[in-house]
Amino acid sequence: MTSLTGDTDVFSSAAASGPPKASVMFLAYRQDDLPGIYAEHHREAVLSVLHELANEGWTLALRKVFDPASNNDPMGIDTGFTHDHDIAGVFEAPSLEVAIEGTIRLEKAGWARAFRTEWLMGVKEFAPVMGDGAISDHAWVFLALWEWNDQWCEATPSERTEYDFECDIAFKGDLAHKVNIAGRHRMDWSHRWHHLGAWEVAHPDIADSAIRGHEVVADFKFTTSRHIVGRLTPLSDLLAPRFL
Repeated sequence: MTSLTGDTDVFSSAAASGPPKASVMFLAYRQDDLPGIYAEHHREAVLSVLHELANEGWTLALRKVFDPASNNDPMGIDTGFTHDHDIAGVFEAPSLEVAIEGTIRLEKAGWARAFRTEWLMGVKEFAPVMGDGAISDHAWVFLALWEWNDQWCEATPSERTEYDFECDIAFKGDLAHKVNIAGRHRMDWSHRWHHLGAWEVAHPDIADSAIRGHEVVADFKFTTSRHIVGRLTPLSDLLAPRFL
């Protein structure tokens, strides 16, 4: 799959470091509204599949994208207090085929009993970028889904390139906020959204301040976006049944 845009001062192709990995994003809504639908043995079965996926080369913790030496305990994003979906998350799988097969295994193990899930899959297009001095863990995640609008489709190649480097100004501002950016993921092969961006941030106010920098350079003149903010939380906690 070719890239929709070229490298910039901030972003470089992920393919340079080997075959691109598949990205697996999920937005999940709790549906275990009655006892017996989803129980502890279902949770244990889902956790067992997640353990298998980790052994098969999946990255299940966003922190590991930035620090390969960190643990790979499955992590999700608690979003229920800010969005209509209860949890979200981003994994990386060795390939798209493996990604699809892995989500089916999760659903069959019991995930589908607990959640109605929107799965979004794509290919890692740009490599991760570390923010200035951002070595330690950040407790929050900011996700951005966007699609190119009609203005971008009508723009000339030179106008698009100029726009990319204008946006680089804002992305450099993000890095100055100690935001860690997990590259960029191309999603349009299977979904209306063209791209996914995942940020690791210290606090929601950081994401808000950074996005204001994107507004200043008119980042959104060529895009329609959907933004998601939540707290990083162990998936083992987010998978707990409502009824014991």
